[in-house]
Amino acid sequence: MSEISREPKQRIIQEYVPGKQISLAHLIASPDKSIYLKLGLDEEASGALGVLTITPSEGVIVASDIATKAASVEIGFLDRFGGSLLLLGDVGGVDAALQAVLDYFGNTLHYSVVEMTRT
Repeated sequence: MSEISREPKQRIIQEYVPGKQISLAHLIASPDKSIYLKLGLDEEASGALGVLTITPSEGVIVASDIATKAASVEIGFLDRFGGSLLLLGDVGGVDAALQAVLDYFGNTLHYSVVEMTRT
């Protein structure tokens, strides 16, 4: 028979505490029309998509303001609970908007930011 341990049990509690970060900043130049349709967007919407993922998720509200003031882009989708932001516009506009968001969040808000990627 096994002996019952007299030592008190230790309990470990793990919590996920998101940091201030932009974990994805991606520009899709000339996306296939099916992408627009799957996202529920007008297939003639624009020539480029910009995708951002931000934590805490409320940061997408600030990012959308910065992006729309920095360049001629539209908001295709904003999820203030999940932290996703989708921007629409021409390649130059989306590029400028994404870069403005990364610069502001990195330099002013002191977020950890990734480099923008492109496809």
